Amino acid sequence: MTARLPVVVVPILHRFDPLDACLAALESSLPRGTRVWLLDDVSSDPRIEALVRAWCEHGVLDVTYRRRQQFLDPAESCNAAFEETLPDDVVLLDVLARPTPGWLPQLAGAIASDDRIATAVPWSNVGDLCAFPNFGEDNPLPEFPEIIADAAAAPATLPELPAASPNCVLVRRAALARNGALDATSHPSIADALVDFSLRAASMGWRNVLCDNVYVGQMVPASSERIAGGNLTRLLARWPDYHERVARFILADPLRPLRMRFAERIGQIERAGPQRDLFAAL
Repeated sequence: MTARLPVVVVPILHRFDPLDACLAALESSLPRGTRVWLLDDVSSDPRIEALVRAWCEHGVLDVTYRRRQQFLDPAESCNAAFEETLPDDVVLLDVLARPTPGWLPQLAGAIASDDRIATAVPWSNVGDLCAFPNFGEDNPLPEFPEIIADAAAAPATLPELPAASPNCVLVRRAALARNGALDATSHPSIADALVDFSLRAASMGWRNVLCDNVYVGQMVPASSERIAGGNLTRLLARWPDYHERVARFILADPLRPLRMRFAERIGQIERAGPQRDLFAAL
């Protein structure tokens, strides 16, 4: 019997403008009937509820629209969704994300290959440790995501990362059960809470990895749209060597050979077909 896919959890966080494109990308990139949870914590924009309810009526995915009547901090809202989606693995997906075909089964396959994996994140265009093609930069969203997905689809090596990224991260249910949920009290923001969770998991022998055969694009956010860290001082108080871990990773750049291999496969696809600028800005 085929294993159930993880539940995709999308915190809307009051962001209407990118929501429609995100929903369209989910519908075009996920298998029919995939479970998707949309978290709306008392959004003041009435367009959000209208858009989501219309999409739910006509879509092919199994969507739960959770519009809460009381505001919860983002990490707390995610924890509530974790409880409500037991016993499945979950993927936290930013509403700015633009997934490519096959992304969710590939992520699920990554953690299925190693029961020590707590979190798995894909390549993306945004400027974090898993940015492609330029490391540490905000790259343009690719114009032909299906080609990028084809180029990424090679045997995964699953290299270790210092911590998880908030843009798209698969969280293993067993890791949540063993290490506890997000620390929403200390870290109300999703970004800080995920870093803290992944560091706690690593301290207990779990792995945080790049799923290097998956690419999930993301709209390059304006400064006002970025997922803000809630309290870096508090994060560093618990993990004083966090910046050092990241700095060592950046200096060593262990993902460079994988980026070169990825770029080479893209080049092969480009040479085999019409000339197209895969990373033209939209």
